[in-house]
Amino acid sequence: MAQLESVRIDKWLWAARFFKTRSLAQDAIELGRVRMRGERIKPSREVKPGDLLEITRAEEHFEVYVEALSQVRGPAKEAQKLYRETDESLVLRERAAALRRIAKEPAAAIPKGRPTKRDARKLREFQNSF
Repeated sequence: MAQLESVRIDKWLWAARFFKTRSLAQDAIELGRVRMRGERIKPSREVKPGDLLEITRAEEHFEVYVEALSQVRGPAKEAQKLYRETDESLVLRERAAALRRIAKEPAAAIPKGRPTKRDARKLREFQNSF
């Protein structure tokens, strides 16, 4: 098998197990949650070893260097060999995880997110009744 020189970023993110499916990886890239050297990219962008990626997934933010390439999704131990997380990123992620354990984000308690127009109207009516 020939040595890979570059791989599509959506395939690499999937193979490195940052996202469960390639389509989730593509969506995250298009929404700007994956950046290369601080710039927005497209899912078809090629990555090479040494590239710096900034990946935001839910409440986690990763800064990783691409160490190796793969187009196939393997075991987690093999996937961890595809990248190297920066020391600053690791410290910040651990600190954020500790803060989440201590105090939950208030917005996380709202299951459906923003209120609908109807909900907002009812809330205003309730507030104005006092």
